[in-house]
Amino acid sequence: MNITQEKTGNLNAVVKIKIAPADYSAKVEKAIKDQAKKAQLPGFRKGMVPAGHIKKMYGKSILVEEVNNLLNDTLSNYIAEQKLEILGQPLPTMDNEREFNWDYTDEFEFDYELGLAPAFDVNISSKDKFTEYVVKADEKTLEERVKNIRRSYGKMTNPEVAAEGDVLYAELVQLGADGTVFEGGISNTATIRLDLIKDKKVLKSLVGLKKDDVVTIDVQKTFEDASAIAKALNISEEDAAELKSEFQLTVKNVNRLEESDLNQEFFDKLFGEGTVTDEAGFRTKIQEEVEGMFKQDAERKLSNDIYEELLKKHTLELPDEFLRRWLKATNEKLTDEELAEGYDDFAKNLRWTLIENKIIKDNSIEIKYEDVVQAAKAKLDAQFRMYSPTPLPEDQLAQYAVQFLQEKENANRTFEEVKALKTFEYIKSIVTLEPKDIDYDKFVELAK
Repeated sequence: MNITQEKTGNLNAVVKIKIAPADYSAKVEKAIKDQAKKAQLPGFRKGMVPAGHIKKMYGKSILVEEVNNLLNDTLSNYIAEQKLEILGQPLPTMDNEREFNWDYTDEFEFDYELGLAPAFDVNISSKDKFTEYVVKADEKTLEERVKNIRRSYGKMTNPEVAAEGDVLYAELVQLGADGTVFEGGISNTATIRLDLIKDKKVLKSLVGLKKDDVVTIDVQKTFEDASAIAKALNISEEDAAELKSEFQLTVKNVNRLEESDLNQEFFDKLFGEGTVTDEAGFRTKIQEEVEGMFKQDAERKLSNDIYEELLKKHTLELPDEFLRRWLKATNEKLTDEELAEGYDDFAKNLRWTLIENKIIKDNSIEIKYEDVVQAAKAKLDAQFRMYSPTPLPEDQLAQYAVQFLQEKENANRTFEEVKALKTFEYIKSIVTLEPKDIDYDKFVELAK
């Protein structure tokens, strides 16, 4: 066997592999004998089919398969031995003039094009400065969070008269152009949240209603969008978007979610027994929670600022033409238009992956299984807390995390998240971070 490499450009190479009969004959003969032992053919007992018969019937396909296996192993080993950092996967080059006899005595030569990763050093130091925003919670945000939590632990009541923030359980019936009930029209019973109604005139017409009251509404003004209309009327979104009719609304019931009292029972449910004992402590905890969520937003912005700056500093060359061909070869449904539109984003992400991998390798940063499990637990804990501020027991959370990571896609995604986190943690330990306090509204505008 003979393997050679020829550089065809700064980041391109062709690997030529020449295979002689001595390289593959023994493998082919063994595969034929193995097939003969398993074959079930008319006129022969199982396992008694002569190898010569198998060779005559299936020899060529077996030869092709074994040569392909040999090529794949040889190429993979060569890339590893030569420590070639390739991008994408090797692409076989097509030579229409080259023909093989496939007669067990032929010598084969195959060429593979490689796209090579650029050699570079990551240049970061304390001279690189980034703003680390400290986002403060305003009173409006805190009050909204307090209200939502108190409602989550509140109780449902049925007042006689509807007020803003209540929920109407009502029958909706389509009306004709003359204002009478449209025979065979749309009819459905739905819940209508008054706090979601933006049109002040519509809201005013619904506040003050009692059970069995009847009013006429414009559904396009009553509900947020076509999706909400479709849900309320049990129709498709397409039909909901085109719907012009008015509807008769008959109140079946008025529902009100009363906010929970700020008492010790409520505090214990939220934070555990005795952790919080008064309203001041409760509000302090809520502020910590809200600003903790803001901190995550600020960290995402900081990471994005670092990402953009390092990409700007490291203008890495890529084997673009090779990568375009590779993307087309490995994605049969990818059109030329889609490739043209998406390649720049693909190349940008690839450049960042190269920078990320270089930092990981040069600084011997380890990503352990325990790190991935811990990240999965944190992710699941955050999801559960969206529905209940009370944390899950540690053993139960650990069990959920293990189940979550059994899905290969979840495991791979979480691994990449941990990898990114460790990379940014390292970068932040090197560069200079300059803290800056900022109101949430201003931060949102800045983040846009």
